[in-house]
Amino acid sequence: MEQALVDGMWAYLNAGSAMDVDALDRLYDPDFENVRVDREGRTVTLTKDQFMARFRALREQGRRIGEPADDVTFPATTDLGGQAAAIMMRRVKDGEPVLYAFIWRMADGRPTTILRELTFDRDVSDLLRMTR
Repeated sequence: MEQALVDGMWAYLNAGSAMDVDALDRLYDPDFENVRVDREGRTVTLTKDQFMARFRALREQGRRIGEPADDVTFPATTDLGGQAAAIMMRRVKDGEPVLYAFIWRMADGRPTTILRELTFDRDVSDLLRMTR
């Protein structure tokens, strides 16, 4: 299971780097939510529609999201009962480590779609303003 999750994450990261919106749309579960919390304890939750709208807008502007994924590590995975599994991802952003937890829907031991992305951010105030 661990290697299957790592492979799924690389497929996801590569789709994001390439701004392959169709692949991202397939990878995000219809019930996908991105939950972000910052150092102040503020939280924001983005739906799949909000997330995909952001990707599409950036692509239309000729921009990319994020940074190269050459510093990514996957320190832990866990099975959540056969129907889902979690994988932790660590990377460095602006000189500081950023931690993510991805919850994948599983079928026959393989990740199929991303149900949740949980992110610990430095500051989500800009995202809060955008979603209000």
